[in-house]
Amino acid sequence: MNAPGTAPMDTTPFRARRARLLQRMQAAGGGVAILPTAPERVRNRDAHYAYRHDSYFYYLSAFREPEAVVVLVAGKETKQILFCREKNEEREIWDGYRWGPEAARAAFGFDEAWTIGDLEKRLPDYLADQPLLWTSLGYDNDWDARVLGALNAVRDKARTGLTPPHSVRDLRAELDEMRLVKDASELATMRQAAQISAAAHCRAMRATRPGRHEYEIEAELLHAFRAAGSQAPAYTSIVAGGANACVLHYVDNDQRLNDGDLLLIDAGCELDGYASDITRTFPVSGRFSGPQRAVYELVLAAQAAAREATRPGAHWNQPHDAAVKVLAQGMLDLGLLQGSLDGVLENGDYRRFYMHRTGHWLGMDVHDAGEYKLGGEWRPLVEGMVLTIEPGCYIRAAEDVPEAFWNIGIRIEDDAIVTADGCALITEDAPKAVADIEALMRDARHG
Repeated sequence: MNAPGTAPMDTTPFRARRARLLQRMQAAGGGVAILPTAPERVRNRDAHYAYRHDSYFYYLSAFREPEAVVVLVAGKETKQILFCREKNEEREIWDGYRWGPEAARAAFGFDEAWTIGDLEKRLPDYLADQPLLWTSLGYDNDWDARVLGALNAVRDKARTGLTPPHSVRDLRAELDEMRLVKDASELATMRQAAQISAAAHCRAMRATRPGRHEYEIEAELLHAFRAAGSQAPAYTSIVAGGANACVLHYVDNDQRLNDGDLLLIDAGCELDGYASDITRTFPVSGRFSGPQRAVYELVLAAQAAAREATRPGAHWNQPHDAAVKVLAQGMLDLGLLQGSLDGVLENGDYRRFYMHRTGHWLGMDVHDAGEYKLGGEWRPLVEGMVLTIEPGCYIRAAEDVPEAFWNIGIRIEDDAIVTADGCALITEDAPKAVADIEALMRDARHG
């Protein structure tokens, strides 16, 4: 843990990102970028939710306190400014350490730093005579009003010869493109987060027994995340036994685990602002039944096909197409669907048992920033992108489904970094081969 008043980490990558954004702004005509962090949120009465910074803001600043704004000026001379809470020793007694402008400026590498109370007074001066305003409107009404107030303050000085920016550019769209390809520091953090989450899944497998409850296994995950140094779960954990595994976003996590059922866990930690995202499915008893194993091996084969299709130059949808083809053929082979492979793919019958995509971008957000299409076409993958590979098969009880397959819900998810010649799965320390899962659970019970 860093001592108060010291930089929380190496801020060099964050400074480099600000410099790169300023270069992109200058190439587009210059202007001023304004980016606030997330507001604090009341949970109930006078209790707040645990604070979490805005991802875009953190990407540029490394600054985690609330009530903060970054301003970047891309003029003849560039300028990087941070607005943050004032130093207040009395409030620190109640709420903990505050950087204050002067210490924050030095630690986080800004040219200037001011108190957040100075924002409305100083912002019009930064905006005056600038050609473009780079911000993101429409996400927070209060923030929109503050930006418009600053623009109007410049307009009010028109008789002095000052002019406001003539157009607004979407700052988030510019940052989305930057965030899509991770730098070395981001990849290192994501690998570490993946290791923590994989170990947590192993702990959950060892702890699972018939008669325990989903929330008990969730507690094992949360303990492992925090004990290894992560700050929080990256999202609400899914711990779904039996039929609950056929509910894609099941989060009640309150049911008893029964012998003969599968347990699907979709959970990952957040470490230093970066998410991991793993799903494993395994038998509560420690051994797969024949039908469970057949469906599981099908999903595992679909993931292998998607992994093979994840490489530079492939378009975003190719891994999904590869997984769907394997899944559809398997559904036919198992008697879940009837007809031909071409017919099932064309009419989409496979969606009854596989209704989601095979992956998403991963980074600071578990569903990370970035468009999946460019100009109406699927985006090509490039080295340094990070995505999940997560095919599944969800078989609800129905009269036209063989009873042996009822309530089998399986998803296998790993985090993949696109490399120069393919992709690297960084979450495979969590076992997923049938033999490896059964061995781990057997050893936990007899060790």
